[in-house]
Amino acid sequence: MINQSSSSSNKNKFRNATVGGVGFSALALALWLSGTTQPISQANAAGTVDEREAQNREVTTRLVEIRKSSHTYPPQNINANGTKEVFQYALLDNKNFQPNVFTGYIDGINDKAELTAGNEKTIGVARLVTIRKPGLPTDPSDPRAHVGVHIDISGLKTVKAEAGWYEATFMYTTKIPPVAPPRADGHAQFGTITPEDHHFMASLGEGYNGVVGHVFTKGGVAPRYPSRDDVWPDEGSNLVSFPVTAGAFNALKGDDAHHYFEFMPETNMVFPHQEFPFAGGVPALHPPLGSFADGTLGHILSIVPGSGPFGINNNDPHIYGDNPSDPRDPDRFESIDPAQKEFRLRSVPSGLTEEIHRDVFIRRASFHPEENNLERRLFFALAYEYSLIDTNNDGVLTFEELDIDGTSDGGQSNERLYFAITEFDRLIIQREINDGMIVPRFANSQRAWVLNGDMKSITGERIRDRQLAESEIH
Repeated sequence: MINQSSSSSNKNKFRNATVGGVGFSALALALWLSGTTQPISQANAAGTVDEREAQNREVTTRLVEIRKSSHTYPPQNINANGTKEVFQYALLDNKNFQPNVFTGYIDGINDKAELTAGNEKTIGVARLVTIRKPGLPTDPSDPRAHVGVHIDISGLKTVKAEAGWYEATFMYTTKIPPVAPPRADGHAQFGTITPEDHHFMASLGEGYNGVVGHVFTKGGVAPRYPSRDDVWPDEGSNLVSFPVTAGAFNALKGDDAHHYFEFMPETNMVFPHQEFPFAGGVPALHPPLGSFADGTLGHILSIVPGSGPFGINNNDPHIYGDNPSDPRDPDRFESIDPAQKEFRLRSVPSGLTEEIHRDVFIRRASFHPEENNLERRLFFALAYEYSLIDTNNDGVLTFEELDIDGTSDGGQSNERLYFAITEFDRLIIQREINDGMIVPRFANSQRAWVLNGDMKSITGERIRDRQLAESEIH
């Protein structure tokens, strides 16, 4: 049982607000919180409040709440690094997923212990801005853009021991891709499904998976997003999603946390998929309760990288292992000498991850139709998709092979391997621990979540609603 309790000349249009007993005009407050000479909300020429202003006020209200709470530092100045205005945001709390031991009391487990993360009053906000750098696009829908991610949280406990941390992740939800003729070998072309795959998807359940652009759902019924009413593992979301990290951080003694991360092609990566079935929280891959109950927790690791159990998995640890004199460093992606770029990558780009998901979940007619075991389908997909990009056949994808300005698989642009930040629909904060795996703790279950929130455009439209509307137009 769970028991968890441009500036406007109409300055007079803004009403006074009180923060900590001090009177501020809402305009001055907006300037103070954003650190810019332009208000983050403003009245239009007619003096009425437009949609953009209303949603900016939503962000401002949350920042005021954080500022009024106990804190060591105030919310971040979003214009500190040559950035533009906020284009996307998420309001974070723990109200829309099943409570767990980090954020709620569970009888017999921690009902007489201190909560180690947050509680029902823990709140946060993430603000996304494009970064101005020479030669880089400032359109966030371009996967080459660099995006600054500013996260401010109130009421999040400090992680005290065993190399623990919090990790922010952007979540992408797998979708039904367009239909196209197959390749000469019968496999689907990149980013598509065959007519036979589409027919199979349309035949499932209520046919929801038969519409291009719909999120893929287990059972082919209407989507069910994470909810506070979920009961793991029997009742929960029917979506398939994956995370792209937005960095690890800790909280402060004032129970506040402030994190800044730059999202760019080189960080637009997903954990090594061969670890995924063995992270303890995915019953569909290790039924009935996941790898913990099955006794296979951590059974496959990727310390020595490769393309999984059905691919190349016997690379020499002396070459591909973590050499103490030259440790593996995935941040070393820039070098005048290409030989000095990191080559022992364990993760893959977001767009390639979705291609792997298409093989596993959607291409049921064109990709290993004889195999129904999801774990084996995952291992087949890993080996196949890696082989199309891996030019030296070592089962490891390098920064050279994944260069967004390069080509692969018969001359296709590598831009296809990366999703723009505007394609991710949720932001999750998870409680992590250094367990030797890159895969998120308990995989994509909600068991280690401490906060989440829907990604919204600056006008307040949820990204998932925009994506749904676009799918129904087509």
